[in-house]
Amino acid sequence: MPSSIPLVYHPAYSFPFPERHRFPMAKFGLLAEHLRRIGLLRPENSFRPGPCKPLWLEQTHCPDYLQRFISKAQSPRELRQMNLPWSEGLVKRTLIAPSGTVLAAQLALHTGLACHLAGGTHHAHYDYASGFCILNDLAIASKVLIRQSGVGRVLIFDCDVHQGDGTAALLADEPNAFTCSLHCDNNFPFDKQRSDLDVPLPDGMGDEDYLRVVMDTLEQVLTDFQPDIVLYDAGVDVYQGDPLGRLNISEAGIRERDRRVLSELLKRDIPVATVIGGGYDDDRHALARRHAIVVEEAAKLRG
Repeated sequence: MPSSIPLVYHPAYSFPFPERHRFPMAKFGLLAEHLRRIGLLRPENSFRPGPCKPLWLEQTHCPDYLQRFISKAQSPRELRQMNLPWSEGLVKRTLIAPSGTVLAAQLALHTGLACHLAGGTHHAHYDYASGFCILNDLAIASKVLIRQSGVGRVLIFDCDVHQGDGTAALLADEPNAFTCSLHCDNNFPFDKQRSDLDVPLPDGMGDEDYLRVVMDTLEQVLTDFQPDIVLYDAGVDVYQGDPLGRLNISEAGIRERDRRVLSELLKRDIPVATVIGGGYDDDRHALARRHAIVVEEAAKLRG
């Protein structure tokens, strides 16, 4: 029987976008199509978020920055930093996606586990975009959980290949949020921020060493911080063939990472919401299947 794990998705996540752009905007729609095809995304377990509430956005990001983006009043420098062509479609999906991470987290608090089929925009800072990230859904969701949902402690466990620099900066003064980033050291962003725990990884690291570091780090943080919920960034740009990666992790290694992380959290009865994070393979269909791994492993554990 298919799992009834809650999956959060909105069709606006993919919209008409330059095909040859480095950011694979099509991957979100392709991911949803793949999950429908294999029976994991169905009407009864699909949840559609609405636009983010202004309060949620403004307690994390600069109101003037938000307004400049929404009204297409950015400076040339801001447009270069964003590195995404402005469009009404981009504005719409950008204002919905953080709400999807909030919704996934709230569902996880009720069910133990939920997956957002987007999210992980961890390079966005208070008043500027970076690394294809305009708003920081992980920071937004953390503050909503702590300030509006009464959650005590939120752990961001970020396994994207790039450091979660925006998340680290935005939550630096939030004692009830713990930012943990495991990332390739010799990679973007080259001006790193200080997370609560940074685990820099060497170029070319393979499955065995990587899995050991991931699990040792997770167990340490869970013991020390004792979170009430975990936001898990299951980035697949750690993959050995990812053009923006530099690690040497196989698809089997990614699957084992996600299985072990989710198993450990469920074993400890800690709610977990997953986001898909980075992945930049030019083969968009292969990339979508890779992003589906965390959902497939979540479904197996809940099956």
